[in-house]
Amino acid sequence: MMNFAEILPTLPPVDGIARIELTLPGSNDIAAVIENKPGQAGSLRVYHALWQKHGRIDAAAAQEGITLYAEHSADARAHPGKHPNIDRLLDIVARELSYDVRIHEL
Repeated sequence: MMNFAEILPTLPPVDGIARIELTLPGSNDIAAVIENKPGQAGSLRVYHALWQKHGRIDAAAAQEGITLYAEHSADARAHPGKHPNIDRLLDIVARELSYDVRIHEL
């Protein structure tokens, strides 16, 4: 089983993307922002890959994302609040939520 550091380079690059906004379907209300900066760049890459494949971040995409985060997902379950971008995916699966994605380029 691959760890997150091994999985990350297999995901599409996010060069040129400043941030991703998750919005409520049919709304401009921003539920979350993931920026291309240290501490969030890996999450930006995961969420971007999920959006490319699924067209939104829904329960199926979130479940895949939890798998992509590998060992960090177990840590997030053990320590709620430590990994907010993983916590969000866990919540999406648990509550069967869906978010639209807006990509903001540099």
